[in-house]
Amino acid sequence: MRTTIIKKTLRVPLSDGAAGDGGTTARQLDAALLKVGFKASRELLEHVSNLADAVEYAHDVVRAVKELVGAQAQHNPYFKDFPHNVPDTVEFWLECLFDLTEYGRVQHSYEEMLKAHDELIPSLKDRVTVLHLGGTLDEEISRLYLELAASPIPLGEDDRALLGELATQRLDLAPETIPTRENRAILNAARLVAQRPLIEIDTVTDVLRLAAEASGGDVTLREPTRFRSFRRPERRALLAALNEVAPSKFGDVNQHREAWKRLGERLHPHEHPFEQAQDVFAVARKEKTTRSFAGQVEVAFAENDPDLALRILSKAPGLLLRQVDRLIRNGAAGVAEAVAVAVPDVSGRVLVSVLEHLSNREKPDTARVFASRSRKVWIADDDRPPLDPDAVSAIVAVVEDELVRRLPDFSALTVDQEVLDVVVPMSGTATEDGFGVLPRGSKLRLEGDVLRFFVHWRQSSKRTDYDLSAVLLDENFQYQGQVSWTRLTDTGAFHSGDLTEAPNGATEFLDLHRDVVTAKYVVPQVNIYAGEGFDAVAESTFGFMTRDLDQLGKPFEPSTVRARSSMRGKGKIALPMMFEREGDTWYGTWLHLYLRGTAWGNRVEENRDLVRLIASAALYRRYFTVRRVVELFERKGSTSDAPAIHIGLTRPGVTVAELGNMLSD
Repeated sequence: MRTTIIKKTLRVPLSDGAAGDGGTTARQLDAALLKVGFKASRELLEHVSNLADAVEYAHDVVRAVKELVGAQAQHNPYFKDFPHNVPDTVEFWLECLFDLTEYGRVQHSYEEMLKAHDELIPSLKDRVTVLHLGGTLDEEISRLYLELAASPIPLGEDDRALLGELATQRLDLAPETIPTRENRAILNAARLVAQRPLIEIDTVTDVLRLAAEASGGDVTLREPTRFRSFRRPERRALLAALNEVAPSKFGDVNQHREAWKRLGERLHPHEHPFEQAQDVFAVARKEKTTRSFAGQVEVAFAENDPDLALRILSKAPGLLLRQVDRLIRNGAAGVAEAVAVAVPDVSGRVLVSVLEHLSNREKPDTARVFASRSRKVWIADDDRPPLDPDAVSAIVAVVEDELVRRLPDFSALTVDQEVLDVVVPMSGTATEDGFGVLPRGSKLRLEGDVLRFFVHWRQSSKRTDYDLSAVLLDENFQYQGQVSWTRLTDTGAFHSGDLTEAPNGATEFLDLHRDVVTAKYVVPQVNIYAGEGFDAVAESTFGFMTRDLDQLGKPFEPSTVRARSSMRGKGKIALPMMFEREGDTWYGTWLHLYLRGTAWGNRVEENRDLVRLIASAALYRRYFTVRRVVELFERKGSTSDAPAIHIGLTRPGVTVAELGNMLSD
C-alpha cells in the first residue's frame, strides 16, 4: 500500500520505525532518485535521516518511482546500437531470410547492449519530479480513500478497483459527499458484505450497479455480470433498498432488462415482503409496463413537439442540459430560460461538457469521432446543421455565470504556464493510468533534439507481438511516410527493430530527430500483430522521452521520460497521442483512443487513412481547458480577504485534477 500511495499521490507515508541515524541512507536515496528523474523534498530527507533502519523504507520509495516511469524493466532493443546503425529495411529483410528462426528475438544480452552506449550526460532540461513527505500510512490510506470516493468524475478501472479495496478497510469513514453513482455502488458493495446500512440509493440502477459490483462484475454496467448467490441478509438489504425507490423511476429498468431478470433469479423477490421491489422485476419481465422519463421525451420529439419535450425535461435538470443541442435544432422556445432555472441543480461535470460541446457546433466537423467509455473509436460524417449562434450564446452565458458563481473567492491567482492547455478532467475514462498522463485533448510543449517513443509489453500466457509504428503527415494531414517494422527508417526517424514475443517483457523504440524530420504531424500507434489484447497482457505501456543529441545515454533513460501511459483498451490498435511540429518545438496532444482493428496481423499500412482522419478531427476540436477556467476566475474578480490560489499539475496548490471538484461545488 505504501508504494501504491507514492505512485498515486507522490507523497511518501511516514515510517513507523525506530529513531536512529539514517543519514547515509538518506544521501543514497537522494542519489538513487535523481538517476530516475525524482528528487526528495527536504522534509522527506530529514525523515529518512532520523530512522534507525531506513534501508527498507528507502528501497520501497525507489521501487515505487521506478515502477511509475517503467524503469523496473530491462529495455533491450532489437538493434543493439539504436538509434545508430539502424539498417536499411530491404537489406535487413534479406538478411532475415537466411535465419527466420531468430527473427524477432533480441540477439544480444542486456549487458552487451549497455556496453554499446555511453553514459547519459545530465541536462537542465531533464525531468525532476519532487516527492513529498506525507502523513502516517494509516492517514494516507484514509486521505486517498476520501479523495477517490469524493471524485466528481467517474474513475478509471484501476482507481475503481483501488477504491473497492480501500472501502473494505474504511467502513467507518464516511465521505462528506459521493457525487458519482459508480463510487456509491462500490462503497455500498463493501457495506453490503459487512452487513452495514446502505447509503444514497434513489434509483433502480443504483441497486443494479451495487449487485454487479458485489458480484465482482462491471459497476459501469457496460459488460454483462454473472451475479453471484447472495446470502439471505444481503438479498433482504438489496430488496429493501429497491423497495424505497420511487415508482416513477421504474422506467429505467428497460435499459437493463436482461440484467434485471438475471438478478431476480438470485434475489428471489417473492420470498420477501417488498411489493414495490417485486414490481421492478415484473417490469423487467414485461408483466407490467412503465415509460421511462427519457421515453417520454422521445415520444414528444417523435410527435414533433419540442416545446413539450422541453417541459418534460425541465423536471430533470441534468437531462435537460444534455439535450440542449437537440432542443435548439428542433426549434424549442425558451431553452435559455429553462437552462437558467436548471443550472444550479446540475453537476459541474455536465455544465463543462455542455460548454465544450457548444463550442464545437459553430460549423460541421471534418468528421464526428466518437469514443466509447472503453475508449474504442468509431467515425461518422457530421451532417448536423450548425446551431443558431444567438441561441448558443445565450446558453453559454447562463452556464458560464453559474460556473463563475461556484468558483471560490480568491485574493490572487497564479497558474503554471504548462497547464493552460490541459483539459479539465471530467471523465476518468478519457485517460489512462500512468505517469505524467493527461486527459484526452490536453496539449504539452516538448523541448529537445530527439523525441523518442517506446512501447513495453509482457505477455501472460501466449506469444504476443506488439508493433510500435508512426504515421507521418504533412500540413494538410496527407500521408507523407511512416516508420514501422516494415520501414525501419524515414527522413530523421529511426525504428529500434521488431520484437515478436515478450515472455519476460519486450520494448520497441522509435526516434524522431527534430532538425531532420520534415513531417508536420506524427501519430504514433501500437498495433497488435498477434497474441493477447491490451487488457489481457501482464504489462502494456506507451511512453515518450525527450533529450538532446549530445546527452548520449541508453535507449531508455528514466530521467528523460516525460510520460508513461498504460494501454488497457479493448481495440487492437492503440492511439495514445499525436504530435505537431511548430518550428523547433513539438507539441503533444493526448488521444487515449483505440481502433477495432482485425483479429490478427494489424499493420500501419492498413489503418493510416483512418488515423489521418482521427488526427485531424482531434487537433481541431475545442476542449474545455485550464485556460478557460482562468478566464472564468478573471470574470469573478479577486477579493482582498480571500486566500490566494495557485493552479498547477502537482501540489502545493490546486491541481488540475481538483478543478473538477471546484467547479462541482
